Amino acid sequence: VQLQAFGGGLVQAGGFLRLSCAASGGTFRSYDLGWFRQAPGKEREFVVATRWSGGRTYYTDSVKGRFTISRDNAKNMVYLQMNILKPEDTAVYFCAAGRTILSTIRSGMAYGYWGQGTLVTVSS
Repeated sequence: VQLQAFGGGLVQAGGFLRLSCAASGGTFRSYDLGWFRQAPGKEREFVVATRWSGGRTYYTDSVKGRFTISRDNAKNMVYLQMNILKPEDTAVYFCAAGRTILSTIRSGMAYGYWGQGTLVTVSS
């Protein structure tokens, strides 16, 4: 599976962005999908994931109520709607695909396929 993330940019605090990730070359609907981010000088961290069935989603606490993941299996797309952005959301955002289990869905090591990342900068 090849993934390509796009939609990042510069936004003021309190604003919103929608990230997109296009997938090709695999059975998209059979993969769990996640978004991770890496801020400058920090390790990559889990943001949100959705199971292949689309029925369950998992968010890191800092984005609950502000971010929403969605997927469109017909278009091989996954989206991350980010609202009420904060300066601490500034990071390179990566989409990822893999076959995970509940105990690993928040771990980057559980995902075998990664997009190239898209930069989100939130100014204060």
